[in-house]
Amino acid sequence: MDIDLSQFTQVFFEESLEGLEVMESELLKLTVPQPDPETINTIFRAAHSIKGGSATFGFNQVAGFTHLLETLLDEIRDGRREMTANHQDMLLLSVDLLRNMLQALMAGQSFESPQQQELENRFNQELSAVAGGENAPDNASQNNEKSAAKVSETKESETKDFGLSWQIDFHAGADILRCGNDPILMFNELAELGELKVSLPAQELPEFEDLDPESCRLYWQLQLDTEAPLERIKEVFEWVEDDCEIHYQQLPAKTQLVEGVSPQEQAPISTSVPASQKPQVAATTAKVESGKAVAKTAETSSIRVSTDKIDMLINMVGELVITQAMLGQIGQQERIDDNALLSLQQGLEQLANHTRDLQESVMQIRMLPISFAFNRFPRLVRDIGQQLGKKVELILKGEETELDKTVMEKIVDPMVHLVRNSLDHGIESPAVRSAKGKPETGRITLNAFHQGGNIVIEITDDGAGLDTGRILAKARDKGLVGTEEELSTEAIQQLIFKPGFSTADSVSDLSGRGVGMDVVRRNIQALSGSVELASTPGKGSRFTIRLPLTLAILDGQLVRVGEHTYVVPLVSIYESLQVESSKVNKLSEEHEVIRLRDEYLPVIRVYQEFNHLAQAKEVKEGLVMVVDNNNQKVGLLVDELLAQQQVVIKSLEDNYAKVPGVSGATILGDGRVALIVDIPGLVTMSGLNQTQEHAA
Repeated sequence: MDIDLSQFTQVFFEESLEGLEVMESELLKLTVPQPDPETINTIFRAAHSIKGGSATFGFNQVAGFTHLLETLLDEIRDGRREMTANHQDMLLLSVDLLRNMLQALMAGQSFESPQQQELENRFNQELSAVAGGENAPDNASQNNEKSAAKVSETKESETKDFGLSWQIDFHAGADILRCGNDPILMFNELAELGELKVSLPAQELPEFEDLDPESCRLYWQLQLDTEAPLERIKEVFEWVEDDCEIHYQQLPAKTQLVEGVSPQEQAPISTSVPASQKPQVAATTAKVESGKAVAKTAETSSIRVSTDKIDMLINMVGELVITQAMLGQIGQQERIDDNALLSLQQGLEQLANHTRDLQESVMQIRMLPISFAFNRFPRLVRDIGQQLGKKVELILKGEETELDKTVMEKIVDPMVHLVRNSLDHGIESPAVRSAKGKPETGRITLNAFHQGGNIVIEITDDGAGLDTGRILAKARDKGLVGTEEELSTEAIQQLIFKPGFSTADSVSDLSGRGVGMDVVRRNIQALSGSVELASTPGKGSRFTIRLPLTLAILDGQLVRVGEHTYVVPLVSIYESLQVESSKVNKLSEEHEVIRLRDEYLPVIRVYQEFNHLAQAKEVKEGLVMVVDNNNQKVGLLVDELLAQQQVVIKSLEDNYAKVPGVSGATILGDGRVALIVDIPGLVTMSGLNQTQEHAA
């Protein structure tokens, strides 16, 4: 019987990846050598679910590897093996490997890694070693020889006391096969817990012509002699316990030969599955093959939404339907009198209110707590701290602050780089910190909070801070700053965002390649955000990232340039003003600056960059909009300011092509298309960056 399981694979992948996140988080909380039992149980349950699901879908590579983790965890939680730091490292590496396996399956690719064989060897060595002696690698072969000799002697003369004997009556649900579950796989897992006998008692079955090949009418009687507790046995059936009828009965304890009872000694319809044989039985045939049934899932993602948000959305749609019906009745009237006109106006106001509420409800569905992004950093800090020989404490604040899922996915990489930068360049070694009178353990804090219409993410460390003297010297060596030029402290700190700039003395896995902070700033700007830096020598640094809550909606200022309408992000605007000709100074034929209070600001003629015929061709004839460009003020010359409004952002690159100086487009109320200005891109188009660098 063929069962198409491809419709369930996306759910399996999502739940498995969530399970790996749980495992990683709990592993980082472990206290060695006496971990909290509930923590071990949580890790075990996550691994067990991944193993069961992957076996069901025929992902045998994942199932086989996860079985090794499950076995080690089972021994630790039963007290048969003491938890060690080596075990913790192995399990964390296994989480990484399993995540890569699942991502390969989602992309429809085969997975091969030398790390898998290395980890499998480490697990097998640990599991074959005598409990308590696994920390002595030199004695591993000796332990294996002793174990093999002991098993050989036992087979000949000794017996094993399993301790517990259970009778399990397993009445399969009628739909068990339709859901992709295979009883044989469950029996194989039971066999790994001890000595298993599987019997199929006589039972009434329908006539052949009435038989439904997709419906299961069987029930099995199982006898399991084991040392495992009942809770462990029940975990084997946790995938099907809601659909099947299962009864457990404890029998008098038995003593069995390790080799088990031969099949000839049992009833004709009974089979014995010795634990030592570890039978491999293929899962029920399914139309799911590695690399085929899931190429599609790599491009899709989903969001888990609370029922409260769904209910709110349904209520909003209901209100819209009522308003639509009311407006429809008005439209059917043959004559529109004053009363009908008043009702029409009221209906349109209600429609506007309901549409705005519906928009907010839909946007709330896309919002997720930033903890989804923060949760990956404890592992990152732990691993890099060990690599660098530094003691670091990570503090997370504002984890419940919500952010659009799309923004969150794109901000993770810049955040990772900033945290790595704090670990590598900021936090000092324990010896250096002690010499400075600081605690040996450094501190990195991630904090998120809402501010106005933005979300602010702060990455703070209590390390050495930026060495402005060293930064300036490096910048002069690279020709970024003149040999006699003097810069303020803030200007020197901003040099780290220059392309290709690095203060590292050598190239390592973490730094020194000159590709980093400029990419961080560019990626944040691509999200219509900004990054600021504040640093105090000897006390630490703080990076502040400001981002819009969503990339789908933008608060914008509409401006006119000739006959064209553009949208400038409202968050980037400082002020707009008319400038007298006496305050305009020309730097060249193409560039000019205006004097605004105590500052000189460069001006970009937007009509020239976009090749338009404008009404205001000189600064004194139009309006100058002062906007932010990488913490520097720039003036944009436009003809006229129009309305401020929220606009829905449409990707110009997806629907047309990438256009320099433009970050997207929107459709206005009158049906016209307005382009959204990309301020950093517009500055680059104008050549202003090169002019400023030459001036420096």
